[in-house]
Amino acid sequence: MPTRPPAEPGMSLDQVTTPALIVDLDALEKNIAMLADRVKGNPNGVTATPHAKAHKCVEIARMQMAAGGSRICCQNVAEAEAMVAGGISSVLLSNEIVASDKARRLAALAHKAKVGVCVDHPTQADILSAAASREGVTLDVLVEIDIGMGRCGIAPGDEAVKLAQYIAGKAGLRFAGLQAYHGGAQHLRKPEERKAAIARAAEMARTTAEMLRAAGLPCDVIAGAGTGTWENELASGIYTELQCGSYALMDADYMRNETASPFVNALFILTTVISHAAPTRAVCDAGLKSMSLESGLPLVFGRDGVTYVKATDEHGQIEIAPPGTIAIGDRLRLVPGHCDPTVNLHDWIVAARSGKVEAVWRVARGW
Repeated sequence: MPTRPPAEPGMSLDQVTTPALIVDLDALEKNIAMLADRVKGNPNGVTATPHAKAHKCVEIARMQMAAGGSRICCQNVAEAEAMVAGGISSVLLSNEIVASDKARRLAALAHKAKVGVCVDHPTQADILSAAASREGVTLDVLVEIDIGMGRCGIAPGDEAVKLAQYIAGKAGLRFAGLQAYHGGAQHLRKPEERKAAIARAAEMARTTAEMLRAAGLPCDVIAGAGTGTWENELASGIYTELQCGSYALMDADYMRNETASPFVNALFILTTVISHAAPTRAVCDAGLKSMSLESGLPLVFGRDGVTYVKATDEHGQIEIAPPGTIAIGDRLRLVPGHCDPTVNLHDWIVAARSGKVEAVWRVARGW
């Protein structure tokens, strides 16, 4: 069961129970509009297919679709279920699944929405085909190719073509194109490194798509891109869908890339200073249980001389220079190192504007 919401609409942020996950609505709306405006009217017909793995929130997904998104990407079945239940009409599971119960749940969604899924092995296609056939539905399938990340994905070229041919012959499945996401390029610090990585990825995707078409298989979709590289995929002339996720919220690790991002911080951990036992040291109530640290410590937003230096389960240690700039009971906003796993630690998102809570949204946790 979800925990009790930390806030109610109409509250001030000073009344919110901390630690709490806060979204600044002005910043969120700016970020969503920024990507939509940059993609809109591009000469290659590229569409935004925002990824829900960052926010896991149907209300934000609706905003992204209203801004022109053609579908919403999800990373697990529970996210897809939440999106479809919330009225999203088209979803892509940009991941592979092999559990028959997950395949059944995914196929069942196709009664209410257009559903796509990624595959990189014939066994996955067999499982999905069986589930789709039982439900009497058709799933769109993208063959995921490894274009440099070394995670999921079959080799580009001949192997990808053979897999696509296999999928095309399976009941309940329709081969729809390629998934060519390079997550490892998103946080390459230098812009020239990101550009080179995506140029290599786009060439592998282009070559594979040409081979598919030569084999009589239409390749309508070449999907990928992320918050750190989307401008490169947009300009490539190869990609048709941009799966940016973090852009809506942003985090501290993206701020470490050398070029300034057009997106602004919209996601914060609201925390309270609970101890100030030494002049240059304080403790807040946001620790390991309220944010992910695998991408580094959070940044304290809008407070010069206040630095988050260490996290334990329920505490965050803060250094203060000069002394006297902070007091017990102060509220701080922390920018998490990595937005996606941080959101996944919370049941609720508090949506606020100008210091007032406008809404409290459920996070689609689970698998």
